[in-house]
Amino acid sequence: MSILELFQTFPAAFVIAASILGLTIGSFLNVLIYRLPKMMEQEWHDQCADLRGEPAPPEQKRINLAFPPSTCPACGHSIRPWENIPVLSYLWLRGRCSACSARIAPRYPLVETLTGLLSGYIAWHFGFGISALFALIFVWVLIALTFIDLDTQLLPDSLTQPLIWLGLLVNLGGSFTTLPAAVIGACSGYAVLWTVYWLFKLATGKEGMGYGDFKLLAAIGAWFGWQLLPVTLLLSSIVGATVGLSLILFAGHKRQIPIPFGPYLAGGGLITMLWGHAITQTYLSL
Repeated sequence: MSILELFQTFPAAFVIAASILGLTIGSFLNVLIYRLPKMMEQEWHDQCADLRGEPAPPEQKRINLAFPPSTCPACGHSIRPWENIPVLSYLWLRGRCSACSARIAPRYPLVETLTGLLSGYIAWHFGFGISALFALIFVWVLIALTFIDLDTQLLPDSLTQPLIWLGLLVNLGGSFTTLPAAVIGACSGYAVLWTVYWLFKLATGKEGMGYGDFKLLAAIGAWFGWQLLPVTLLLSSIVGATVGLSLILFAGHKRQIPIPFGPYLAGGGLITMLWGHAITQTYLSL
């Protein structure tokens, strides 16, 4: 029996395989979340140096997703392969570096666990097929965008723009919606938040959100069509407002400090993918 036949015959095997793959992808997402903003900053410095007519920084100081190898930020200890097994290594090391006993941030196993659980659930929700593969890719990118935005208040174009184009390509065959609905969704998603941005700026003189938010909603529209944009925005706004008010009232968060909207858009996009049509139909029936 081939792997494909196994997954078709035993759905539980597909769910388990997707969960294990998700844990591995989560380990890579940790690298992406940490390094991509630094790579962007490096690129900005290169551009500024070029404008000033200065030489680019030395190659040995440059960083990408593969170099330099992962090390402990406290002592520089090189992370060995058996210290990089998703979740298990963190538990085995008791959350500390094997060389200097510095504390390892719980963010790493959190991202791995979250990615593994969501991957398994998506495999169960969609079943074995091409739609599940596309949905997994969508969710993995959302996780990366969420944590990057929480850390830096940035939604990198290198993730949002490919997500838009991939959504359009996915729907060439109507995986989640029709191609016309996907095209209109991408345009509408960008236009809606662009309009909100300018209305808020004209009214207050301040920027209420970043351009990355426009592109993320455009990507969600490209994946699931313009019909599900209202439920996405509604869910994102409710969660964002609730969390924002809670942080101000109970956690002492100052109103002047901006709260990134990307994570709430990502959450709204995830819920839309899984239950958007059911939510919309229930609302219309009421």
